[in-house]
Amino acid sequence: MLTVARACPKISPASHFYKLPRSGPRARTFATEVKPPKKSLLQRAITVAKYTGYVAASSVVGVGVFTAGIFIHDAFTYTERHIDRVPVNPLALHLERGGKKNLPIARILVDDEEDDEMKKLVDKPKLVIIGGGWGAMGVLQTLHPGDYHVTVISGETFTTFTPLLPSAAVGTVQFRSLIEPIRKIIARLRGHFVSGKAVDISMHERLVEVETTSMGGQKQNLYIPYDKLIIAVGSTSSTHGVPGLDHCFQLKTIGDARLIRRRILDNFEAASLPTTSSEERKRLLSFVVCGGGPTGVETAAEIFDFCQEDIMNYFPKICREDVSIHVIQSRGHILNTYSEAISNYAEAKFKRDGVNLITNARVAGVTPDSVIYSSHGPDGKMEQHTIPTNFTLWSTGIAMNPFAKRVTDLLPNQVHKKAIEVDAHLRVKGSPLGDIYAVGDCATIETSLVSHFMDFVEEADQDKNGKIDFNEWEVMVARIKKTIPMAEDHVSEAREIFQMYDTNGDNSLELNELVRLLDDLGNKITSLPATAQVASQQGKYIGKKLNKLARQRSVLQANELPDTPDEAIIGPFRYFHLGSLAYIGNAAVFDLGKYSFMGGLAAMYAWRSVYWNEQVSTRTRALLMIDWIIRGIWGRDLSRL
Repeated sequence: MLTVARACPKISPASHFYKLPRSGPRARTFATEVKPPKKSLLQRAITVAKYTGYVAASSVVGVGVFTAGIFIHDAFTYTERHIDRVPVNPLALHLERGGKKNLPIARILVDDEEDDEMKKLVDKPKLVIIGGGWGAMGVLQTLHPGDYHVTVISGETFTTFTPLLPSAAVGTVQFRSLIEPIRKIIARLRGHFVSGKAVDISMHERLVEVETTSMGGQKQNLYIPYDKLIIAVGSTSSTHGVPGLDHCFQLKTIGDARLIRRRILDNFEAASLPTTSSEERKRLLSFVVCGGGPTGVETAAEIFDFCQEDIMNYFPKICREDVSIHVIQSRGHILNTYSEAISNYAEAKFKRDGVNLITNARVAGVTPDSVIYSSHGPDGKMEQHTIPTNFTLWSTGIAMNPFAKRVTDLLPNQVHKKAIEVDAHLRVKGSPLGDIYAVGDCATIETSLVSHFMDFVEEADQDKNGKIDFNEWEVMVARIKKTIPMAEDHVSEAREIFQMYDTNGDNSLELNELVRLLDDLGNKITSLPATAQVASQQGKYIGKKLNKLARQRSVLQANELPDTPDEAIIGPFRYFHLGSLAYIGNAAVFDLGKYSFMGGLAAMYAWRSVYWNEQVSTRTRALLMIDWIIRGIWGRDLSRL
């Protein structure tokens, strides 16, 4: 040992691993003997105090900066602001009357001339948007300020982040965290808001009839004029002819989520009373969800989480023991629009959690205290079953909104039973071209190719012989792709399709063969799903189109030219599927087309990240993050408000 020390007299203990060989006895011996001196207790205390001081000083500085920011904000916020002599056009206070029903016509609004920026918009084209959902928000977020005189008509004064309504229904997040006032959203566009419900339309006069309600509950109707109209009124739930649905809850609005939350808490409070019988307790704590789509599955998962994480801690444990959750699905699997792997994963997760999945079943009726459904028994015959319950959620299928139904009744070529039919440019079929658009759940893009038969033949049949050879068929295929982009995948194999329907083998398609071909292709095209993703993309598409039309308008007006049709401005709408996701109880699933992703906490946080990023404003993002933190630390709010 001494020999080594004499051989290395210049090496300090602090560098005992620095210049020695990586192997060998010299390195090992030196490393075991030469050690840095230990710090005394006083030195350690000084070090701890030093770093504690750094942290404390940083905290004080941070709090000081934050406090100073609040003071600065308050200094500029709480000031004496006076509004004197706001200019109001006399016509806005005394509306002219007209139209078929001789109603007041709001050609001038009370805030049209209150400042210079508003005055500039008075002569701009009047863009009226009916609805405040995903489609409407897509338009409003994409429009450029100053191009249009924008008016939004909606019965709700806010827009709702509907995918998280199941979470709000059990208190995982608060209602305020999912809504953003429409007036704040349209402020960027200097837009106007009318609280009311669209009930009728006069396309010839370009007037929308709006029903408003006064503070006394009195109904009063008026007309809102438009140059461009966007219908984004959404849909209602389909009844499928099932009796007793007035005893069911729906989950489409904040109001629905409030009612569901109150009923769930009422059931648990009643079930925990000493006077409640065992049978009545089981009925009160039986939750039935009709529909195995994303909304139904997520609601069942949220109720299960609520029972596991909060009921177990704050209610008598017998309440948790008597809870039963049932999901009734008419198809063979839940989440049937997702991949098979995701459906199987969700079903296995629910089975482990004890959620009762009833597939291939039909709800026959709903009573105040039970749900009746029918399914095939072991012998293949239909059998009826009854589930006692005090909570039933109806979440299956969509039906036409009353205003959308009124629009289709006014147009003879509207034959779809669930939505307004639009073309590939989202223009309402049968309405004046370029005046009225429809987006979201209230609209469906046409899939019929036969209805365009004559146009296709006229363009493709160049020799006018009443037959379509293969070269002419290729011309027709190009036209089909432009007219109905959703048919692209079905006509990609043009040669094979042509040969399949050329039954007589003369290398041409006769008109009867062509009709059969187009009819079969149209039946294969699947309509776009009624999802928030589709509505948002359609709204953004309309916003971009209107921006381009506005840029073209000034040039056309200067040259006294007519308006440019939509086809010359922008191509048809094309939907890009970004994936589907669903929450299934401390786990989540993602369907990304060819790929699927599913899992536990990691997937759940990915699901939260997607929804957090899709919030309409920074304010709702902050509130949502706070809600998740509060739920994680203190649990859900059990108050019955």
